[in-house]
Amino acid sequence: MRRCLRSVAVATTLVLGACGGAAGVPPSPAVSAATSSPRPSSTAKLSIITPATGDVFPAGDITLRVQLTRARIVPITSTTLEPNRGHLHVILDNQLVSMTSGTTTTLPNVGPGTHLLKVEFVASDHAPFDPRVIAATSFTVKG
Repeated sequence: MRRCLRSVAVATTLVLGACGGAAGVPPSPAVSAATSSPRPSSTAKLSIITPATGDVFPAGDITLRVQLTRARIVPITSTTLEPNRGHLHVILDNQLVSMTSGTTTTLPNVGPGTHLLKVEFVASDHAPFDPRVIAATSFTVKG
């Protein structure tokens, strides 16, 4: 009975951890320990070209441009987990707003205020590399 309950607990942890990982959240230590597969690392370097920290824009669309070196962007539908291959998650004010396979994208209808923008290069399973490959900037939109 105890073995059965432990198996159910491990299976539940794996399912919940896998769901979290798919959303861009690192898997829980229980998932890593249970699967014995640590997160891949990447030698990628990521930087946000525009918007630059402190930029001011009118309300509306904002163009995001990033530079990614020492890595390759692959289609979001790719399923092979490899170091230095993945795609980008764009996070505006702590909300995932885009998953992209390009280094230029549009942030549509950004409203007034000061905004925090993060871009993360993630593996093909949507979970982060270890260590994470992430860049951030803040900018302001005038109303």
